[in-house]
Amino acid sequence: MRALKFAALAAAAALVGIGLASAAEAPPPPQKNWSFDGLFGTFDRAAVRRGHLVYKEVCAACHGVKLLAFRDLQRVGYSEGEVKAIAAQVEVQDGPNDQGEMFKRPGRPADRFPSPFANEQAARAANNGASPPDLSLMTKARKGGADYLHALLTGYGEPPKGMKAMEGLQYNKYFPGQQIAMPSPLNEGQVTFPDGTKATAEQMSLDVTTFLAFAAEPELEDRKRLGVKVLLFVIVLTGMLFAVKREIWSALH
Repeated sequence: MRALKFAALAAAAALVGIGLASAAEAPPPPQKNWSFDGLFGTFDRAAVRRGHLVYKEVCAACHGVKLLAFRDLQRVGYSEGEVKAIAAQVEVQDGPNDQGEMFKRPGRPADRFPSPFANEQAARAANNGASPPDLSLMTKARKGGADYLHALLTGYGEPPKGMKAMEGLQYNKYFPGQQIAMPSPLNEGQVTFPDGTKATAEQMSLDVTTFLAFAAEPELEDRKRLGVKVLLFVIVLTGMLFAVKREIWSALH
């Protein structure tokens, strides 16, 4: 009898837990028509440039893209001179020198984008105990990819009636649990785009997501071009093998 009561209580608790989880479950992110999607997709060069600017002026203070090298920017239309100038704007640690000491020097195209914090402990100390994640693979690491990242950046707002965000957390309907430690990072007019594009929160979100999709896979266009060549080769080879097969076996019919 006790076992039956315990089982009933456990089932009730499970149902309550499922109900609470469902209430806070994030909706699926809206699907966007990204230029880099599909077999023949490519990166929108202008969007990557704008997204790089948004990352540099808004995101780089807290988040790194440590797997992306400055020279990778040449894949999306930056000139060699532009890449050198961008790299030289940051200081990277190098060494040891002849005296066995580490030193700082201007960045070079071969260097990777530096992280804003020396280590995770420093990141947590500067962000009330939360460690901002590196964004190098963010569009691959999250379910929904680029759609999720764009939705997250634009999903801030007032919590629904009856829901109160915990102290130090912000309501975001697309974040798991719908409460996130990062305040809304994008505000209209926060950056000035050199090409004259209006810097709305939506536009900045689209552009920085495109940049981070590029950061996650700089070789994407090369891989797709190679894939198309391989497919064409396989199609031609299949046709040739079929013709040879018919020729060899035609004498038996």
